[in-house]
Amino acid sequence: MNFHIMTLFPEMITGSLSNSITGRASDKGYISFNAVNIRDYSNDIKHHKVDDYTYGGGAGMLMQAQPIYDCFISIKDEILKRGGKSPRVIYVTPQGAVFNQKMAQEFAAEEDLVFLCGHYEGVDERVLEEIVTDYVSIGDYVLTGGELPAMVMIDAISRLVPGVLNNDESAMTESFNNNLLEYPQYSRPEEWMGKKVPAILLSGDHKKVDEWRLEKSIERTMERRPDLYEKYLAENPPKPPKKKRRRRKADPEISSEQVTGDKTINTENGE
Repeated sequence: MNFHIMTLFPEMITGSLSNSITGRASDKGYISFNAVNIRDYSNDIKHHKVDDYTYGGGAGMLMQAQPIYDCFISIKDEILKRGGKSPRVIYVTPQGAVFNQKMAQEFAAEEDLVFLCGHYEGVDERVLEEIVTDYVSIGDYVLTGGELPAMVMIDAISRLVPGVLNNDESAMTESFNNNLLEYPQYSRPEEWMGKKVPAILLSGDHKKVDEWRLEKSIERTMERRPDLYEKYLAENPPKPPKKKRRRRKADPEISSEQVTGDKTINTENGE
């Protein structure tokens, strides 16, 4: 998978993503990072200016449309040249939909993703209308630029690309899978500061371990993220309890006098 990041600070992107899991995955060819400097596409040859004052007044400067558009076209042309399709463009903005695990899974299915990192007071609306396909936020707060949110999303998306994690099962058991938080986990030693590892995890009974983990995930989600728990319940409604079968009443005991038709037989006398 290929990540293309349109930014004013490419070294900020490459310096961070070249480490740890994303760095190793890049070295192995599972993912790639292309941090493109928007200033390289400025018409201002001398100062490489990419911002200007906003029409109508107001504080701060605004990123201009032309350098961003030309930067995107350059990226798009390279993708089309190698046989790819026109990429989705994610504009990182607090005005967008809040990023979540489901969104990460959707983006991970793409071959190419383009991120636009804004700065100053934002970006000229006209270029957003022209190139952006997705408006995404990482939360209800404001940062100085879009680089950090872009890297957060790239990290989350990369983990879902096959081969990036040594154990692909890890991505399927982490928090937010199936709208549940991850269960508690323990490592050696078995006892630390008087706290023992739950005995079920030492039992070797994988079925019971899985049941315990699901139970703890549900408990933790109920306690810490009731909003997620409601989603989990909506997608996994509890099964209605099985109806108990009514037991048939036993036939009443036959007395010593049995009645057949309109004749009474006394069994004691054999009559």
